[in-house]
Amino acid sequence: MTLFLDGDLYATARDLHLALKRMLSLPDYYGMNGDALYDCLSERREPVSIYIASRGNTEVSHALDIICRVIEDLGGEIKNA
Repeated sequence: MTLFLDGDLYATARDLHLALKRMLSLPDYYGMNGDALYDCLSERREPVSIYIASRGNTEVSHALDIICRVIEDLGGEIKNA
């Protein structure tokens, strides 16, 4: 699965995590943080790849850094536009 993310579209890290929850069909108990994302995605067989259009503000950029590490740790790929 490949996601296209534009950090400028999200005002907060929570907004970004809510979007990920929707895009990845994560469960209701998804905790909206890196550890919870790792737990949810590690149950999947197909790795997730992300194309990043922009990093967004400092809060969103920091959250995106964590999300990218999780994706890479699980065998996914990160590409910056």
